[in-house]
Amino acid sequence: MRPIVASDLMNPEVLSVAADLTVEALARFLVENDISGAPVLGQDGDLVGVVSLVDVSVATTDTQGRAARAGFLSHGQGGPTEALSPRDPRLRVRDIMTPEVSVVSDDATVSEIASVMLDEHLHRVLVTRDGRVVGIISTSDLLGLLVHTNDRR
Repeated sequence: MRPIVASDLMNPEVLSVAADLTVEALARFLVENDISGAPVLGQDGDLVGVVSLVDVSVATTDTQGRAARAGFLSHGQGGPTEALSPRDPRLRVRDIMTPEVSVVSDDATVSEIASVMLDEHLHRVLVTRDGRVVGIISTSDLLGLLVHTNDRR
């Protein structure tokens, strides 16, 4: 029997966002599509990062977190004091995204996929074929596989 691989498990309909999209528009996009994160594409269409609802939350509520490192803070007399609102048009996806992108090949086994997700503490991983993104696998997809496997017994 052939092992289950990424191409069997992935969702081929990958919803992505542009790096220059506002964070307010990003939040709306994620909620409207009922997803918790998405790959980020640069102006040339190349994959430049990933972004999630957690990134939105951290960037807009934590002055010691990623927003502070990105330099997107209100500057009062005493220096940086508060994170920008997600509605601030200056705050863009490129400012809050994670530039390191973890990928697996479309022939990666379930064990390999799970190992990457566990080792890197990821909730989603992009699937590539010949260097191009062809799908996405989330922790829910892996859990669904376990449920369906147990249903067959």
